[in-house]
Amino acid sequence: MTRPVLLAVIEGLLGYHTQEMRDSYDVRVFLDPPEELRRRWKVGRDTSNRGYTQEEVLSEHRKREPDAAAFIRPQRAHADIVISFQPGESDEQDKLDAHLFLRDGLQHPDLSKLIAAQDDSGLTLADGPREQELYVPGTIDLARAAEIEQAIWDEMHFASHLRHQRLGEFSIGKELHRSASLALVQLLILYHVVTANARAAIGGDGSAVQEAASVAKPVAV
Repeated sequence: MTRPVLLAVIEGLLGYHTQEMRDSYDVRVFLDPPEELRRRWKVGRDTSNRGYTQEEVLSEHRKREPDAAAFIRPQRAHADIVISFQPGESDEQDKLDAHLFLRDGLQHPDLSKLIAAQDDSGLTLADGPREQELYVPGTIDLARAAEIEQAIWDEMHFASHLRHQRLGEFSIGKELHRSASLALVQLLILYHVVTANARAAIGGDGSAVQEAASVAKPVAV
């Protein structure tokens, strides 16, 4: 018999700062872009959405850097999934590469049969100490990306009602864009959220909090 489950998504800077906080989540995600790209995102957001000038944003960024080094970036070590979007063949926002570290603390979907050592699409999947490294090029062929997406959906067939064609979409100003690498990252996170939810719904003890399936994502601000 299933029971109602609360799904909580928590976003912030210090979500994994203490052991007690880290133990509160079932899925821990850390966004770790290169500093130059993170700074570009921050300037774009704060000047267009928050009314700051570029000089004000960069000045505040410099003031916060010691705190970021001391308190924010060390939390990377406690994440189940570390995601770094970065420029590759193109620095266009819808063509950013995605570099993921999938830690052994979670059971990730098995993509090893689909991603060969020499993959013509540029995809790579490598085993490391207590983690897998997944690299998704931003210029990946859309048909190849759809094949990987289908494999992940097949592993969470019980959540097919959540399937949405708008994964990977984002806006720059008033323009709508879509990134295949972003869609795959979002789908991997969704996989872990819905499987944690399913475990909690049937009363499993794999959840950090029995009454909730939670996902947390510290982000750079």
